[in-house]
Amino acid sequence: MNWHPNWHLILVDFITWFVIGYFVILNLSYLTLNLISIVALRRRAQEKLLDDLPQIYSGLEPPISVLVPAYNEEATIAASVRSMLQLSYADYEVIVINDGSADRTIEVLIEEFSLLPYPEAYRVQVPCQPIKQIYRSTRYPNLRVIDKANGGKADALNAGINAARCPLFCGVDADSILQRDSLQRVVRPFLRDPTVIATGGTVRIANGCKVQGGFLTEVGLPRNTWAQYQVVEYLRAFLFGRLGWSAMNGMLIVSGAFGIFRKDAVVKAGGYLPRTIGEDMELVVRMHRLMRHTREPYRIEFVPDPICWTEAPEDRATLRNQRIRWQRGLGESLTNNWGLMFGPNGGVPGYLAFPFFVLFEWLGPLVELGGYVFMVVAFIFGWVSVQALFAFLLVAIGLGILLSASGLLLEEISFHIYPRGSQLLRLGAIVILENFGYRQLNSWWRLVGLFQWARQKEAQWGTMKRQGSWQTRHPEDKP
Repeated sequence: MNWHPNWHLILVDFITWFVIGYFVILNLSYLTLNLISIVALRRRAQEKLLDDLPQIYSGLEPPISVLVPAYNEEATIAASVRSMLQLSYADYEVIVINDGSADRTIEVLIEEFSLLPYPEAYRVQVPCQPIKQIYRSTRYPNLRVIDKANGGKADALNAGINAARCPLFCGVDADSILQRDSLQRVVRPFLRDPTVIATGGTVRIANGCKVQGGFLTEVGLPRNTWAQYQVVEYLRAFLFGRLGWSAMNGMLIVSGAFGIFRKDAVVKAGGYLPRTIGEDMELVVRMHRLMRHTREPYRIEFVPDPICWTEAPEDRATLRNQRIRWQRGLGESLTNNWGLMFGPNGGVPGYLAFPFFVLFEWLGPLVELGGYVFMVVAFIFGWVSVQALFAFLLVAIGLGILLSASGLLLEEISFHIYPRGSQLLRLGAIVILENFGYRQLNSWWRLVGLFQWARQKEAQWGTMKRQGSWQTRHPEDKP
């Protein structure tokens, strides 16, 4: 078979235009989400005028069960639970689920909050591992602790759902700190619209901040380089990623660190799936699929102003494991609910959000890293011109900087969380520097997660190292 003598040049041109086109479409899609987010934030700015008025309980707030799954969290669990016990909300309970921790998590809880065994009826609505003991605090009537066999975070949340007494539940990571009015803010969509089944708030990096008595007293930036990069990542992901999709009712993920769900809707969907490693996204995608299938009206919303502060990994190995785990969880969430994509009555979730996540989030690392390797090799061998290489770098790196800068601008205009000029200068430098090495390394980790998913290698949660250095001991905390 005779090939055209320039077939390889035609193939190189095709791949070059495909790679450049992929990055252009990817970044234009994010810029579109950014514009949608700006419109949504302007509307919210008008609503926030009422926030300056004195806030009182209306008596209409639905009771909330705050579920705190904990595994080896002895460094941060006391401060986290203490902050949740002091939230400004009319009627709520806190349920900590110790998921078979190998450290002193349960001992710290017993000592700090004066826990005693408490016999109570336990109704199994969603499956979970056996319960060893249920404790109740003698100092805080709304605090209970479940000690259970290890089954993973999803299984721990299912145990909390079974014990929850309220119509809404809020899942919060054990290494997280909530602002006092976080529940008041994140529950508002449920009061406004009876079809809301889930809401999520903003998650920010606590490293570098000061926390005392379970509450954030001073906002700061981490000194650790890995954590600094993650500050910008979180700004970008929450402010125009989730806010943009939420405006179209196409948000496919509510962060496991901070989200509220209607309990009956979650029980109807079967609860969290223990076999998945990305249980938070999988549940939300499954709820989209089931609600679309039954044609029931529903909304899943993102609320940008309630903030949950969480500790970010500060070493490369822990961060690598986290990103691999996230990518595997993304693959499981999408493939377990494949029927949502282009399905009957798919709407925005099925026709826009799901394909977007498949092409740009799930398979993205393969194209992105492949594009970098191809363009460099093709340039070295003279297959592409300097102009083509420059055009690729412009869309891959230049637009990436623009996206991160727009996320920082949205944060400064809308929330102004970081008040000092020096903090903004550091964040501005990170916006540029992260595009030269960190984002490519992150893509490599995501690619590893994609390959592990493809091989169906047994999922490992990995060890999350907690520093707890941003916490100041409360006077009531025992040494």
